[in-house]
Amino acid sequence: MGRMITNSKWTVQGKYVVITGATSGIGLAAANELATRGANIGIVARNQAKANEVAAQIMASTGGRTTVDIFLADMASQKSIRHVAADILAKCPRVDVLVNNAGALFETRKLTDDGMEMTWAVNHLAPFLLTTLLLDRMKESQHARVITTASHGHKMAKKGINFDDFTAEQLYSFPQNFIGGPTFRYAETKLANIQFTTELARRLEGTGVSAYCFDPGLVSTNFNQNNGLLARMTMAVMKLFSRSPEKGAETLVWLADSDEVTGHNGYYYTDRKKTIPSVPAQNLDDTKRLWMVSEEQIGIRRL
Repeated sequence: MGRMITNSKWTVQGKYVVITGATSGIGLAAANELATRGANIGIVARNQAKANEVAAQIMASTGGRTTVDIFLADMASQKSIRHVAADILAKCPRVDVLVNNAGALFETRKLTDDGMEMTWAVNHLAPFLLTTLLLDRMKESQHARVITTASHGHKMAKKGINFDDFTAEQLYSFPQNFIGGPTFRYAETKLANIQFTTELARRLEGTGVSAYCFDPGLVSTNFNQNNGLLARMTMAVMKLFSRSPEKGAETLVWLADSDEVTGHNGYYYTDRKKTIPSVPAQNLDDTKRLWMVSEEQIGIRRL
């Protein structure tokens, strides 16, 4: 991607940062650290009580020097995302950084009210839609950043995204489900995060808005705790080899705060270094196709 010329060094101090999935895990760790560095925070959360708790915690840790706003949304619902975007636009005269961090994995196949498979809706369509709705406001800043949490797990989608199975009927059917269909579906959505970032960056050339995505590594969080005893036991074992949420959030915070990536656009990072993703992730024909399909699925064509 190209480079944009700026006259001053970037810092998150005084900037407004919107973060989804900020009430636990790396999202919470990032919100705490960015607030410590002087950012004002907008938390997009589903649970009001938990969001209130997190907001109070951040305010206390910064001595009240940081603004923390709460926006409620169900990231599986396009209607809810549209409502929260309207709330953010009404409340915030500027959005400097949007962090698309909320994610999930569903062991059983579920469809949203919009008719979309749940993992796809939360992990890909939610950031695609929220970003689309907030972009005009972000363009009004001298410089803004869209950061999306991807995963090394995208490499499991070795054949790329199956454009003929968007509702994941095949992946969730036996025997695919038995051999890891839900996990492969998650991998597809993480691959989509990378391809979304690539195409978003291409479409935003010259606007002052940059797009990045990153792999937080294997992190000890509450992820995948909603899928029964086996999933919880698996995650408990994986936690023995996992990094802390604070460590997992380091690249996110760096992308939000560092001037080192100013002018870089569309890249995938691991441990604060630009990393080459899987071969399917580099397929630009699929990347453009994914964008067009995603526009159809959210019913918006703007860029």
